[in-house]
Order: sequence, then structure tokens, then C-alpha cells
Amino acid sequence: MGQPNLASFNLIKTKVNPISHSQILQQMGEWIRSRSAGHIVVVANTHVLMESRQNQNLARAVQAASLVIPDGMPLVVVARWRGFPLKSRADGPGLMLKAMSEEPGKHWRHYLYGSTPEVLSALQAQFPSITFAGMYAPPFRSMTPSEDDQVIAEINATKADVLWVGLGCPKQETWMFEHAGKLNVPVMLGVGQAFDILAGVKARAPRWMQNSGLEWLYRFLLEPRRLWKRYLLYNLWFILLVLREQVRLLFHGEVT
Repeated sequence: MGQPNLASFNLIKTKVNPISHSQILQQMGEWIRSRSAGHIVVVANTHVLMESRQNQNLARAVQAASLVIPDGMPLVVVARWRGFPLKSRADGPGLMLKAMSEEPGKHWRHYLYGSTPEVLSALQAQFPSITFAGMYAPPFRSMTPSEDDQVIAEINATKADVLWVGLGCPKQETWMFEHAGKLNVPVMLGVGQAFDILAGVKARAPRWMQNSGLEWLYRFLLEPRRLWKRYLLYNLWFILLVLREQVRLLFHGEVT
């Protein structure tokens, strides 16, 4: 599915849509009303962009997405440099919460795919007024073709409007890309640990750290051994690439 006619800019060979939660939900509503299936929303931060430079499957998934939204504050900063008055980032947990708490999202049929049965049950309990068309916690192993076909059939039978995928990057993006042509769901979104956060299983950074772009630091301090490469090496690599792009924009007026 191609991208809708919304604002965008190229960042490290990726087209990013500098739009807000409200604009995203509005676009999702249009897809749902038209019942056009297979739209993918990639919630992008520096990890997604840097990982896609080394992972061809992830790169194809990001390039094929209908929307690539700025989850990370570095993307918001670059959007502002490029002339887009973006006030805040479009983070996954915040988008999911807004979709389940406000118009028009709270009237949609939501499907949850990912995490564990316990987390899915806890998440469902947090939103008792929401219509959950279904939920599935895949096994922590590769699924067989027959298992995958069965899950596809079950999801399609629910007539869900939105499919939230919580598998983490890059697994969730490649899963959505591989299944886009098989599922009749209008919109799929990869939201990482949003399931754990909204279910109350995992704590989120204080609001001031979220708003100041320091949520990555909070997560790093909690899991330094797992996240050091993502937040230290990838962030430095990202900064160097962005600075190179800015120089090209300054002297050549374009990003290659």
C-alpha cells in the first residue's frame, strides 16, 4: 500500500510523515470507513531507521508502509529542521492509548497480536468499554505454515478494524509486511512494548523525560546490557548520518 497524501520528508533514505496522533487517527478512520485492507503504520525511532540499514527485510517493510510516524524525539527535531512545526512525537503507547480512549478509535474493533496471554488479559481489563475483536499471543518460536494460516483465518473472521502488533522491532514490522496481503484488516500498527505499558506490567518514564526526549535514557538505565548497542551506537550513528544530510541540504538543496 502506498502512502496517503500527507506531509513527508526524507530522512536517511526513509520517508517519514511528521504528523500528530490526531492526524494519524483521522487517516486510520478513513481507511476503516473505506475497508481498504493492508495499511501498515511503522512507529519509527532511531533504532528502526538504523536497524533497517542492516536488515533488508526490515528495510522493505519500512519502505512499503503507508505511514512512518516519528516516535523518537530525534526524528521530531529533524522534522523541525526541515520546516515542519511538529509539537511532539507520535509515540506508540500514546497513540494506542488515544485510540482506545477518544473518538473515533474507542468505537473501533481492536485486535491484539503479540506479548503473552497474561499481558493481553491485563490490557483488556484496562479498557473494559473497548470492543476487542480478538487477541493472540504467538509462541516464542517460529510458527508452522499451518499455524500461521489458522491465525490469519481467525483474524480475518473477527472483522477487526485495527490490528495492534506488539512483537518488537524488527519482528513486528517484517510480520506486518509479510501478512499485509493476507489479512483483511484495514490498519496494522507495530507498537513494541506498548502492550506491557498500557497493561500496567512495565513502568514508563516520567512525563518530563518523555517530553524532553529522554525516555531512551530511562529505558537504558533499566536494561543497559540489552539496550547499550541500540541507544549508544545507533544514536551516535544516527547523529552522524543526519549531520551529513544537513550538509548536503545546505550546499546542494537536496538529500540523496
